[in-house]
Amino acid sequence: MKKTCAWLKGALLGGLLGSAVVLLLTPYSGEELKARIKDYIDNVEHEVRKAGVEKRLELESELELMRSGKI
Repeated sequence: MKKTCAWLKGALLGGLLGSAVVLLLTPYSGEELKARIKDYIDNVEHEVRKAGVEKRLELESELELMRSGKI
């Protein structure tokens, strides 16, 4: 029981200290960080959609070639 209690105290203290260090060393404010993350996610989403459209067009043209018997 003592080991479990000591481990929980250590985990709690480590979590609190880790949180404090992160807050002190973070180079951006909360709003700025959220905006940067949102921009990054929007950019990734746009790139994935674009790649999907390009791949679909490529596969459709390849399918047409196969149907026509040229491949």
